[in-house]
Amino acid sequence: MNASAMNAAVVSHWSEHLVVLPIVLPIAVAGAMFLLDERRHRLKAGLSLATVLVLLGVALVLVGRAGHAPEVYRLGNWAAPYGIVLVADRLSAVMLALAATLGLFALVFSFARWGRAGPRFHGLFLLLLMGVNGAFLTGDLFNLFVFFEVMLAASYGLVLHGSGETRIRAGLGYIAVNLVASLFFLIGVSLIYGTLGTLNMADLARRLTAPSAGDLALFEVGCGILGIAFLIKGSAWPLGFWLPTTYAAASAPAAAVLAILSKVGVYVVLRLSLLLFGTGLSEGFGLSWILAAGLATIAYGTIGILAARDLTRAAGYGVMISSGTVLAALGTGSGGALSGALYYLVGSTLAAGALFLLAEVLQRGRDPAEAVQPVFADEYRDPFDDAGATEIGRAIPAAVAILGVSFLLCTLMLAGVPPLAGFVGKLAIFSGLATGTMTASAWVLIVALTLSSLGTLMPLVRLGIFSLWVPSDDPPPLLRAPEFIALAGLLGACVALALWGGPALAYADETVRWLTQPGDYVRAVLGGPEGGGS
Repeated sequence: MNASAMNAAVVSHWSEHLVVLPIVLPIAVAGAMFLLDERRHRLKAGLSLATVLVLLGVALVLVGRAGHAPEVYRLGNWAAPYGIVLVADRLSAVMLALAATLGLFALVFSFARWGRAGPRFHGLFLLLLMGVNGAFLTGDLFNLFVFFEVMLAASYGLVLHGSGETRIRAGLGYIAVNLVASLFFLIGVSLIYGTLGTLNMADLARRLTAPSAGDLALFEVGCGILGIAFLIKGSAWPLGFWLPTTYAAASAPAAAVLAILSKVGVYVVLRLSLLLFGTGLSEGFGLSWILAAGLATIAYGTIGILAARDLTRAAGYGVMISSGTVLAALGTGSGGALSGALYYLVGSTLAAGALFLLAEVLQRGRDPAEAVQPVFADEYRDPFDDAGATEIGRAIPAAVAILGVSFLLCTLMLAGVPPLAGFVGKLAIFSGLATGTMTASAWVLIVALTLSSLGTLMPLVRLGIFSLWVPSDDPPPLLRAPEFIALAGLLGACVALALWGGPALAYADETVRWLTQPGDYVRAVLGGPEGGGS
């Protein structure tokens, strides 16, 4: 073998391991961070930034490669269903890219102050991303539970980060709700394994082709219980009541990155619904309930945002509306509507994250920050000392102009108003629903999304006027360089999603086409014409 062939073989060999890197890299760096002294803030911030940049690069590479064929990574080279497999297809790759983008700019925002507000912030941040990435990539339910628990354990620490009575109250409620959801998760997984004898997703889809009547009934019960757990984590009404209070209490960068957590629940519902119940004896199982949950979540989120009196709670309800939109689109059974909903999910999640960050800047200019009382013994110093901070702008109009434009973009995105991606996504949903026969559920969803746009636009405009233009004795908000970079990055991604809306929607269409052909997924994971193993 000549030198060029050997080099090509080495490159190919290493590129095959990119699928596992989003899991291995953050947990390795986080483990190293926990061994470092907590006072080494700059070193930890640099390690975190480098790690998330690599994660974003890997995610973008996987998005490009998933367009050709899904990548199946077999840990220890054990074939499924006996070994652990990671699957990077179109859906999981784009969700990895979304998580990395949101994580990158939330992390940059934390450099201004929140990264120093308590111990172990960067380690918890990376563990959260590791759990999220693992949940998107895993090919079996057991490891899905493991990654969920890692993700949730890290999120508990991030919700409490910064201390204070409000965060502790919200954090305890958040922990209690998710412990209940984890219990439902275990019960559902136990029933599924007891009936079909496997937890590999592809193997479950294969075995569902010829189950006994009793096994099928118990399996559907297990999936129903599992669905409750995912809907709790996906903040669906009435199970998502915890989200606005919890996210409003969390620090701004924590709330921004937590916006992806509800989408993990939505992702799993989407993945399992189309893989296990796309065809066969249980085709369409639970779709009517998913539709009802999605519509109720949209309604609850719209009413909540109308009643919101601060931007952080409004952003939390915006996250719920985004989740409800995808669930409702899935429940209609329309592939066109679902592709538009996936496009909308990406843009709305980025905009909600930006609004959490923006609310931090605007509200600290109006209200004194909550007194931070230490919870841990190793909280060393006050991170909120503005001495030496680099200002992007303080005097009007510089700071207010930047914040005003940022707020306008967030409002247009979340409300689904032209010309940004929020409107394009909703229009794609409407177009998908209009293809073929218009059912009653399609009309209900169109009305619900239209009213939610109006119900989101009005309160956000009101809150924006109060935050930016009502005269106040308080000084104009101070916008630091990391905060400006974070806001510009997230909103720039929203604008880019609108500018390249055609290719993005085409990618979403191909993603839905792949998801609605579960046999392709089974063959990719298990191998063979019928998924019989490799």
